[in-house]
Amino acid sequence: MGRRLADAVSPYLRAHAGNPVDWFPWGDDAFAEARARDIPVMISIGYATCHWCHVMARESFGDVETARVLNERFVSIKVDREEHPDVDSSYLAAASAFTRELGWPLTVFATPEGRAFYAGTYFPPVPQRGMPSFRQVLAAVDEAWRERREQLTDTAEAVAGALAAAAQAPTAGGLPTAVELDAAVRSLAAQEDPVHGGFGGAPKFPVAPVLGFLARGGANGRTLAARTLATMAASPLRDQVDGGFYRYATRADWSEPHYERMLTDNALLLDVAVDLARDDSAALVVARDTASFLVGTMQLRGGGFAAAQDSESMVDGVRTEGGYARADAAERRSLEPPPLDEKVLTGWNGLAIGALARASAVLADPGGADALAAARRAADLLVERHRTADGMLVRASRDGRISGARAALEDSGMFASGLVELALASGDVGYAVIARDLVDATLAAGAAGAAGGAGDGDAAHAGQPFAVPGGADPVLAAHGLALPSDPAEGAVPSGVTACARAAWQLWLLGAGERYRDAAVQAMEGVAGIALERPIAFGGSLGLMAELAAPVVQLVTVVPDGTARPVPADEAAAALVAESRRHAASVTVVVTAAEARRFAAAGFDLFTGRDLQGGAAAAYRCREFVCALPVVDAAALRTMEA
Repeated sequence: MGRRLADAVSPYLRAHAGNPVDWFPWGDDAFAEARARDIPVMISIGYATCHWCHVMARESFGDVETARVLNERFVSIKVDREEHPDVDSSYLAAASAFTRELGWPLTVFATPEGRAFYAGTYFPPVPQRGMPSFRQVLAAVDEAWRERREQLTDTAEAVAGALAAAAQAPTAGGLPTAVELDAAVRSLAAQEDPVHGGFGGAPKFPVAPVLGFLARGGANGRTLAARTLATMAASPLRDQVDGGFYRYATRADWSEPHYERMLTDNALLLDVAVDLARDDSAALVVARDTASFLVGTMQLRGGGFAAAQDSESMVDGVRTEGGYARADAAERRSLEPPPLDEKVLTGWNGLAIGALARASAVLADPGGADALAAARRAADLLVERHRTADGMLVRASRDGRISGARAALEDSGMFASGLVELALASGDVGYAVIARDLVDATLAAGAAGAAGGAGDGDAAHAGQPFAVPGGADPVLAAHGLALPSDPAEGAVPSGVTACARAAWQLWLLGAGERYRDAAVQAMEGVAGIALERPIAFGGSLGLMAELAAPVVQLVTVVPDGTARPVPADEAAAALVAESRRHAASVTVVVTAAEARRFAAAGFDLFTGRDLQGGAAAAYRCREFVCALPVVDAAALRTMEA
């Protein structure tokens, strides 16, 4: 019955192809079918490595009688939230009107126009702990649709109207001051679990964007970030055999994890570890092991990174959650590892590319060289496969097949940011040029939206300068359900923050004032709510802290042919090492020829940066005003004081 899912790019959808449920993928056809039959829509949203999604699939969607009810009385749509993050965000927002227990699988009942009138998450096959069974829910919704439809449609319209009004609510204010950012650090410190570490109680998540803000903050923030990372690294949340962090723990003491390992968590935690590794040897170990996990486990043969590794695997012929993860190194040799969700997501790969590129400068070889090579392989794949002929991005692919899902704002921002980091780590300006093109496209889309040209619900919002090139998901837009990109952040930075960070990085390299202006404008639009709820805005607060700090740019030029990451010449090696230890907004090590190519491509920070008497030279600049170049490490060290 699930024949429409059999050829899907998403492994999550393909896993449901054998269900007796007559699934539709996300698209116009499902809603047209519902209108033709005058029945409601049941939208089930999840992802391939979601444990409770597996459970509900086995208990309900694989059950013939439950499927019969669904097929007779509903049009059923299966959505991979990672393939369609905007669809997930829209229906999560709607679901919040009906339940406080948001999560996945997300189960939404909607009119044939796509407007939600009831929602929940996991429903068991039989009533338990005060929860109705899924069949009871289906029966109640069906009865309400037949007998009280006007009430349901009124509810659906009210929810849609409230979401639209909230999306247009203006925000105002400037960037936070240093005092306000310090207050955000204190607020986070007050939420720290004093016994087990981390933030809040159970379930407990790594909240990597928050750790990123703390790691790049003042001494108090760095101390809190280092303590949290060390606690997680020593806990069951981290795979003590293969490295890599699990998605979350079900208990406050970090025990009993949900054993899926997400690309996003591990890329962002690698970034945190790299930030801390400058003066923290324990963080360096975490960085090395996490990079090894990304390269050794998550990178696919084609070069891209898998979205996640499943929590379930086969142990002794039985599918079990965490069986492989709980086995020691010797036992694992006889076990099949959990499968990967081999879906390659543009934005998530951008996070991994950027983190590995940055890690390459701090990891000793072969780890550093391996990290840089892995980042380049992934970037090259995405540049070749995930951009259309007109320069538009695609959201996802698998085994070379491109998904029809529209790219989200995070794809442009995360990929662009990762490409900038790769350009700095590799010296290849081509990556920075592509990053600039991607950011330019989001700015053009934002300008069109602000001028009223978008017309599809994804125009610039509350002064936001960035928008999705090509507009929002066409099905959401057609039904008036497209919401502006959500600036809130949980496990990953928002699309707004990702684009703003990429724009800020481009400005630091001398791409032009409009990039800084856009980054500032974007962060001003969320500053107020970010300061009120720092646990949900770690990525934006981290960028705001960088925007508020004095700008120091450090360009070290080495002779052409110099080895990366450590030059063979002792004086050059010492200067490069001091450069990377130096506190700066951006640190770049390039050859003389690479510096000329960056300058020729329009990155003015590199203009006039050359060797001194044939020797490596470091240029320390404060907002593009540079001191005289120095050629030895000691002289550079004194400039930091």
